[in-house]
Amino acid sequence: MRIAFITDTHFGPRAYHEGKLRKLAEHASGLTREFVQTMNDVERPNWVVNLGDVIEDQNPNDDARHYAEFLEILAGLNAPILHVAGNHDQVNLPPDTLGKLWSQPGALHYTRDLGTLRALVLRTDHTDTAVHLETAQIEWLRVELERSPLPCLVLVHHPLCEMDVSDNVWFKNQPNICRVAERRRVRDILQASGKVVAVFNGHVHWNYLSVIRGIGYVTLQSLIENVEEDAPGRPAGAYAVADFEQNRVSVRVAGAEPAHYRLDSGASFPNPR
Repeated sequence: MRIAFITDTHFGPRAYHEGKLRKLAEHASGLTREFVQTMNDVERPNWVVNLGDVIEDQNPNDDARHYAEFLEILAGLNAPILHVAGNHDQVNLPPDTLGKLWSQPGALHYTRDLGTLRALVLRTDHTDTAVHLETAQIEWLRVELERSPLPCLVLVHHPLCEMDVSDNVWFKNQPNICRVAERRRVRDILQASGKVVAVFNGHVHWNYLSVIRGIGYVTLQSLIENVEEDAPGRPAGAYAVADFEQNRVSVRVAGAEPAHYRLDSGASFPNPR
């Protein structure tokens, strides 16, 4: 089973942070097209996951237009797609609008069987002071894990691990809007299930791996993050490809800041078909 990941494409205007150019959004369309071509011609994944923050929120009309542009490009993929709602996606686009864009009415947290794995997609709530996973959704996660006959892959925009963000340009002064506030409670549920092979997220705009009690928590770099200190800049062009084999996950991160992780999973799952 091979799954590809893309995140934080931020279609919209380029963005500055603390006076420096950080999001090279003018490259979002071209880099997403390159991603599609690479997936179809080289990587050939069974599934593709969008981990959220497709847009750089502006207003309802521009956000819907930019999100639709992203989806139009991804429509060229020779693989089905799973979507995760990011915080920027939800500023001006309510759940029913995002659901229509995804051609998937209903809640933005959901399950999807991927063949040998079951994906559990979470929707986080981002405010100016914290990131939350509501109690009802945590209980939903516990029940879904208990019911699942398959090993599970957890997909979420914000991290559930204990990463150190003291050197992160975005969150060093505001870690409270980086990690999910209820992350310890959620990790206890994941651990107790014995069914979680890995957790993947975006949001932080860097590559990061944390292994907690045998479960790998993988954070993927933004597609358009500026890897230079300021203008004119160079986009990260990041994406990841994960191969799921018996008791092992191999993750390759491509782009300006490549990485390679090999995770031993505490959950057993079938060999790829």
